[in-house]
Amino acid sequence: MKNSPYAETYARSISDKAGFWHEQAQRIAWHRAPKTALTPQSDGTATWFPDGELNMSYLCLDWHVQQGRGQQTALIYDSPVTGQVLHYSYAELLEEVGVMAGVFQQNGLQAGDTVIIYMPMIPQAVMAMLACARLGAIHSVVFGGFAPHELAIRINDAKPKMVVSASYGIEVSTKIDYKPLLDAALKEAAHQPERVFIWQRQGAPAVLQAGRDYDLALAMRNAQPAAAVVVPSDHPLYILYTSGTTGKPKGIVRDTGGYAVALHYSMEAVYNMRPGEVFWAASDVGWVVGHSYIVYAPLLFGCTTLLYEGKPVKTPDAAAFWRVIEQHQVKVLFTAPTAIRAIKKEDPAGELLHKHDLSSLRCLYLAGERCDPNTLEWSAEKLQRPVVDHWWQTESGWPMVANPMGIEALTVKPGSASVPVPGYEIQILSEEGRPLIAGQEGLVAVKLPLPPGCLPTLWQDAERFRESYLSTFPGYYMTGDGGFMDEENYVYIMGRVDDVINVSGHRLSTGEMEGLLAEHPLVAESAVIGIADALRGQVPIALVVVKDGGEVDPVALEIELIALIREKIGAVAVFKAALLVKRLPKTRSGKILRKTMRMIADGLHYTVPSTIDDPAILTEIHDALAARKIGQAFLPHHIVS
Repeated sequence: MKNSPYAETYARSISDKAGFWHEQAQRIAWHRAPKTALTPQSDGTATWFPDGELNMSYLCLDWHVQQGRGQQTALIYDSPVTGQVLHYSYAELLEEVGVMAGVFQQNGLQAGDTVIIYMPMIPQAVMAMLACARLGAIHSVVFGGFAPHELAIRINDAKPKMVVSASYGIEVSTKIDYKPLLDAALKEAAHQPERVFIWQRQGAPAVLQAGRDYDLALAMRNAQPAAAVVVPSDHPLYILYTSGTTGKPKGIVRDTGGYAVALHYSMEAVYNMRPGEVFWAASDVGWVVGHSYIVYAPLLFGCTTLLYEGKPVKTPDAAAFWRVIEQHQVKVLFTAPTAIRAIKKEDPAGELLHKHDLSSLRCLYLAGERCDPNTLEWSAEKLQRPVVDHWWQTESGWPMVANPMGIEALTVKPGSASVPVPGYEIQILSEEGRPLIAGQEGLVAVKLPLPPGCLPTLWQDAERFRESYLSTFPGYYMTGDGGFMDEENYVYIMGRVDDVINVSGHRLSTGEMEGLLAEHPLVAESAVIGIADALRGQVPIALVVVKDGGEVDPVALEIELIALIREKIGAVAVFKAALLVKRLPKTRSGKILRKTMRMIADGLHYTVPSTIDDPAILTEIHDALAARKIGQAFLPHHIVS
């Protein structure tokens, strides 16, 4: 790659960070263009474009209308679960967002206030996000699959002035009433919002609480549109909560200016898009992919974005994605490997795929979890298109490692997420902080400062931000993932090194699950580990030690523990197994050997740690897993070395 377009671009992005990003900043429409690219901070981080002023909603909507693109389709809503397909032009979306922002403004919402958005995949979810951004209010979208307890935690932390929700969502063919979930969360939460706005979906209106709840559609009929409020570049655009190792979610803060510049750059450099083309991120607005690549990036860049309320299978079948691509002339599809594995499981020969005209599709991007080579190779073979595995995090907000298709299409290496994206100085470090050579596995770190768009802090918890990401090795951001780089700087991400697991691209804390299990009166202690799953990447299982005394029905207890996790976290955890064991393997200092248990469950060779207090416990754990045929522990090739 020496002297290649990518190599030259990347080298400049590292050697001249200020110059490189100042050029990119000139490509968006600031209200006050920044003269300074970055201001270094004492901890090694940087504030990007500190003297710039802008508004994200204006960039996504008003500017395109002013440039004569008002009649171009901005948003396509495709809902196989309701049978609806709607198109909104840039002018129409601007009108809807402006009026919704007017409702919020007339009810007291101001720049700097926070709003919780708890909605399914409907156009009004996108509008609510853009309406908040229009006023300089800080939105925090909570995934609709989360249970009331998780929603209550986020309400208490964000302290929203308003909550915006909907009467119900649809999961395949099951209607899920959101309002009772929201009511339960507000009953549990210490903080109470001043207003709750509900979008009443057709057919099943929610019951509203007088004096607190308001019909959003009705309020919009009598509202005047609000103008875009100009904010400083470092003004928070949103808070997005992600699981932390303590069990308490971390509120990732996203600034406005740096994020806008980074997303705009990524649409061309990484995704090779052109204004006017259709970009589809098959995710949910509750996750970072939804924020960045359903809502903000495509609209910033002048593309048509696709909001899909459905699944890759069962809505109605494994051809769902291919039907959408053909019908809407999608140029780029971005989804999680889990979705492709689900399609492959139901249509392994790709027979349904070949019934659709996919000539519009230029490339498939996969992210959210590690993509196994089989999934990547199956996709490439069936689609006959480039398939790009790329890697990033909620914290980064945009890709960190990718094949930069808009700069140069590089050779694909299955198992690798490709190369560092310009701006990210990625290094592999030993546990002592020493840079490792090619092929050596270690901790994936990014040399500070991070490029624009990455988190500047955690919501009202700067100390936790420093402790979580900057304290391990001075001058580096720690990603929490392990991996290695090869001789050509291709990055291989091998998985988390903390107790956060990745279930279908959703980061969940095993520590939080253990804390919830401890609430059961019969549980003395537990260890929750993520084991490999062919469809979802990882799923959690619990190994549980019960308190002394009394008879315990293991089946009944397992049912109760599964119900507990489902109630408190939600079905998104896919928690379906809680095994009773006599004891947990620990070091002599009392540390539970979660990694060793995970290797046992996954059928991997492992070494008995020299610090273990009793090696026989590992055999007991193996036998308990094997008896239930959980993971790969029961296979004959499982050998302890």
